[in-house]
Amino acid sequence: MLKKRIMSGLLLGGMCIAVANYLPSPACWLLLVGIAALAQYEFYGMLDKAGLPVFRVVGMLSGAAVISATFWTIGPEAEQLAAGYRWENLVILLTVMAVFMRQFPQKNNHKPIITIAVTLLGVWYVAFLLNYLTRLAFGWRDDGMMHAVGPTGRMMVIYLVAVVKMSDVGAFFTGRKLGKHKLFPRLSPKKTIEGLAGGVVSSILVSLGFFWLTDGALGKVQFAFHDALILGMILPVVGVLGDLFESLLKRAAGIKDSGTIIPGMGGVLDVLDSLLFGAPVLYAYVSLFLSVG
Repeated sequence: MLKKRIMSGLLLGGMCIAVANYLPSPACWLLLVGIAALAQYEFYGMLDKAGLPVFRVVGMLSGAAVISATFWTIGPEAEQLAAGYRWENLVILLTVMAVFMRQFPQKNNHKPIITIAVTLLGVWYVAFLLNYLTRLAFGWRDDGMMHAVGPTGRMMVIYLVAVVKMSDVGAFFTGRKLGKHKLFPRLSPKKTIEGLAGGVVSSILVSLGFFWLTDGALGKVQFAFHDALILGMILPVVGVLGDLFESLLKRAAGIKDSGTIIPGMGGVLDVLDSLLFGAPVLYAYVSLFLSVG
């Protein structure tokens, strides 16, 4: 299992770098929509196993619409950012109304409130949070729609994935060697406080490594030593929170993994869980505290 996990991790990392460097932006948009659809499909599958009815198709179409609205409108200028937010908010409003109206013809559904709530949760938990990857990748583009991801978006996504996922690696090996005190046994019996500490240290080292190798510049985004240190501490912690939240969902559904599509790792949602929480935090930190050249 460990060998499969390492091989899958290396393959996914290589694909991430290749996509960021060579795939045209519209193809990246379709890839993000496809990833969101797969993750939502797994999420709604977990709800089925937990006995909760969902509107799977409406939820997945809504998720695709949210990501598409951001991709086709966002840009580096203030008016583009404002337009992107307006279109995204409009699409979110329409998705809420679509889910509400989907309930109208349901004659034999005795759990209408639950159905609406969990369908919308799938849109907001998966697609809405994943959409911050769209913002990180394309919010600073200056090469036009048909080019590959720009240098800033490329560095932002690679930085996020490296810092968050190296936390998983550090936590895994530290927990195996030193782990004694359980972090949250009700949700994830294998996670330990020692493993969390090892994961945070690993993420700090990776973040500082990016700072030194890039001279404090992720493309147009300038960050100082203290920013690298803070992000190296924050991102692995919120990543663990994302992991624990998905563990809560899987426990409620009585399953070990969200899927089986990725050898050694489980499903798409099992890979994304920490990034879904990490991407909004990184985007918020950059927007609030860092300067963009």
